[in-house]
Amino acid sequence: MVEKIPDLPDHVLGFTAKGTVTANDYESVIIPAVEEMFSRQGKVRFLYHLGEEFSGIEAAAAWDDARLGLKYLTGWEKMALISDVDWIRWAVKIFGLAIPGHIRVFHNRDLAEAKRWISD
Repeated sequence: MVEKIPDLPDHVLGFTAKGTVTANDYESVIIPAVEEMFSRQGKVRFLYHLGEEFSGIEAAAAWDDARLGLKYLTGWEKMALISDVDWIRWAVKIFGLAIPGHIRVFHNRDLAEAKRWISD
C-alpha cells in the first residue's frame, strides 16, 4: 500500500510505502499524482519513504517505477529515498548516477532530515 504524505510543501510530492507495493499502487496513486504535479510545474521534488512496515515491491510495480522515472528523466529536481533496506539503498545510489538532478538516500531514522532537504 502507498499513501501520500500530507505534510509536505506544495512543490514536494511524497509517499510512504507499507507492506508490499503493487502495480495498482503505482497506477492508482503514484503515477496520477506525479503526472498532475508535472502538469503544474517543470521540475518535481519527490520523496519516497519505505519505512518499517515496507515488506517488498512487486516486479510489475518496479517496472512502473522505472518507466515513470525514465518518462520524466530530466524533470526530477530532487529525489529523496528513505529506507533501511540495503539492496534498495545501493540500487538507488548506483542508478541515481544516471539521473539528472539531486538524489539522496536516508535511513528511516532520518525522515525529518530528508523532509527538510527535499523542501529546501
